[in-house]
This record gives sequence, structure tokens and C-alpha cells, in this order.
Amino acid sequence: MGSVQLRSSRLASLSLTPSFNHRSRTPRGHLTPFRSQTSFSRSSRIRAVGTVPESDSEAAAPEEPPHVNFAFVSSVLLPDGTPDVHLRTACGGQKLRDIMLDSNIELYGPYARPLLNCAGGGTCATCMVEVVQGKELLNPLTDKEKEKLKKKPKNYRLACQTTVGKPDSRGLVVIQQLPEWKSHEWKYEKVSPLESL
Repeated sequence: MGSVQLRSSRLASLSLTPSFNHRSRTPRGHLTPFRSQTSFSRSSRIRAVGTVPESDSEAAAPEEPPHVNFAFVSSVLLPDGTPDVHLRTACGGQKLRDIMLDSNIELYGPYARPLLNCAGGGTCATCMVEVVQGKELLNPLTDKEKEKLKKKPKNYRLACQTTVGKPDSRGLVVIQQLPEWKSHEWKYEKVSPLESL
């Protein structure tokens, strides 16, 4: 057993007597929980004397580390007819497949079972996605992608072969999941920054 006492002429005193027995048995054999023996006595009022001023370094907001924002659009519309969009953030320099799987974003759809996809080897093309926006943040097409996506639109990519930016990249990438199963079409329009304000 130990005792701690804190006293000051201006502060309340605190007496704490901890017991190190977690549980004790009663005469009937039942367990009772540990009870702390803490007592507070108040000798005078407690009042604040002053505050600590904030320094200038804390006032400035810290700069965020570089990251890429993602908007993953599901192939199925919500009941009200709007697309189901999942927003995620990740560091650049990673494979798109890894980002999607780590973020619990559906990538394979009906091919998600073992042995129905190549697990990132670039040979089955079941991880095909459509890049709606942010193509400039992605690496150029690989030879495997050129071979597998010959007859597909130019904005289709294999998630397992696509690297998103560099570690210091920033930007937005909009990805359509399972583009062959989607129930809507994208209308591409160029919007100038002045019109969006």
C-alpha cells in the first residue's frame, strides 16, 4: 500500500491510497470489484491565474504531406439514380490495384474468387478500370496493357499495371469500377476553372 498527498495553500489537497488487490473474496466466496480509497478535501477555491499564449509557429497550419485523392465510382447506380461514389486518399507511387484493395473498393466483381484472376500479374484483364479524370497522374501504358486492351477505349487501364504518380504527387483521379458492367455513360465536358466558381 502507498499513499500520495498533494497539498498547497492555494490548491485543494488530494489524498490517494491505492490498493493493489484487484479483487477480494467476500465471506460467501463471491468476487467484489476493486474499490479505490480516494478522498478529496477542499481548503480553498481553485482559480486560474493566466493562460499560455499561442506561439506563432502553432498558429500557422502545418502543411499536409503529398497525397492523391481518389473518387471510385461504382458500376451500379443508387436507388435514386445517382452514382455510388467512394472517396479515398493515398500516397503516390503505388499500384492502383493495391490502393483499391487496401481501401475495400470492389475491383474484380464476379471474378473476385481465387483462381478467377491473376492476382496482379497482368495476364487476365479482370482488374480493368476506366480512368474518367486524372490520366496525367498515371504511368504510361505497359506492354501487357497494350496487349490486353487493344479493342477497348483508350481510357481503360489494368489496375494491376497502373502506378499512380510519384511519392510527391498531388491531384484527383476519378476511376470507374468494372466499366464493362456499368449501367450509365459518362459525358465528357471540359469545364474551365472560371465557370466552376
